[in-house]
Amino acid sequence: MTTLTMKMPRDKLAPEPSPALFHSHTSRYALPKDNGTNSNLCSGPFLPLSQGDPTGFMPFWKSVGDQCKVTFDSSDFMSYLTDVQKVCWFLEKDLEDAIRNLHQTVGNATTEDRYIVVGTGSTQLYQAALYALTAPGGPEPVNVVSAVPYYSSYEEETNFLRSALYKWAGNAYTFDKEGPYIELVTMPNNPDGQVRDPVVNRYDGKLIHDLAYYWPQYTPISTQADYDIMLFTFSKSMGHAGSRIGWAVVKDKDVAIKMTKYIELSSIGVSRESQHRAAKILGTVSDRSQCLGADFFRFGKSLMAERWRKFKEVISCSRLFSVPKYMEEYCQFSGEHIEPHPAFAWLKCNNSHVEDLEIFLRGYKIMGRGGSMFGADPNHVRVSMLGDEEMFNLFLKRLSSIQDTINNGN
Repeated sequence: MTTLTMKMPRDKLAPEPSPALFHSHTSRYALPKDNGTNSNLCSGPFLPLSQGDPTGFMPFWKSVGDQCKVTFDSSDFMSYLTDVQKVCWFLEKDLEDAIRNLHQTVGNATTEDRYIVVGTGSTQLYQAALYALTAPGGPEPVNVVSAVPYYSSYEEETNFLRSALYKWAGNAYTFDKEGPYIELVTMPNNPDGQVRDPVVNRYDGKLIHDLAYYWPQYTPISTQADYDIMLFTFSKSMGHAGSRIGWAVVKDKDVAIKMTKYIELSSIGVSRESQHRAAKILGTVSDRSQCLGADFFRFGKSLMAERWRKFKEVISCSRLFSVPKYMEEYCQFSGEHIEPHPAFAWLKCNNSHVEDLEIFLRGYKIMGRGGSMFGADPNHVRVSMLGDEEMFNLFLKRLSSIQDTINNGN
């Protein structure tokens, strides 16, 4: 087995970004410089809660030791190909089996007589699905819509390539244009955690279901999803964002072939090493002879429930903030009635003097993602509940500080 290590000389490191870059082309993960202007409000680092980096699950995976350890020889996986007879010719068989077994174990999606397409995260699969549903194209780009509040990256990802095949058309609730369309249905919804159904419901429409958060740690598994295109991700199911693995469960063979073609043209497949790591972890979690799967979902559900309990306790001390209410529902996986505990808090500011909650929270070094990015009012912000424990506790402390400041009239 060969291990490769690379060190970059300090003078080759990328320079700090210019302030001018914090516009349309900046990374959504970039943090602003701390120029001292906020020191009168709070001390400490900026809290990057605008993205859903799932490091909160790390303690569990550290606790399992070598159960999910994967090693590779330097001669492994040298070919592009896995099985050219299959629709998705770069999908590792171990990963396909693990995905099917996991969905059967959890009961959140049907995979029987369906095609599995693997991608570099669900972001690539979303682009692949758009291509598959619109190629070879028509006289006008196909409109793509989603109900407000929709996932903030949908608009940017849809328009990024400036494709002649499709274009972003905004809010599904107000969509009234004639002709074919694609509606994105996120369930449970990102950012507000609500269960969603299609809105437009016309004969000439096609649907993409984003089920990234339809897992027992976030929401009750009330039914086995069975839709034409369903997107899932290793990042939010297991917490392994860095492996960059997502998969689509696809009903129609021609759609699966076109999605595979898109990934072939954009990246010539998906990392085989990442696939094997995902296969090992998903396979272990779905193996009923082991207790790791039950332990993981029990850990995840307990973690999210406790965080939401603490979070609601903090915001209940003031009328400044509010979040959506969630109803208990029977979970077929756990066999009990439970309340959803979403991966994000859709935080609303009830103070009319705060016009933009994202900017307001930046004053306390809390980096959320503003409501306008989700097609909603700027008095909303999405904040991640998935970070590590230290970051989450500091977030609660700062929320309390904000409320104390407002309550005291400062």
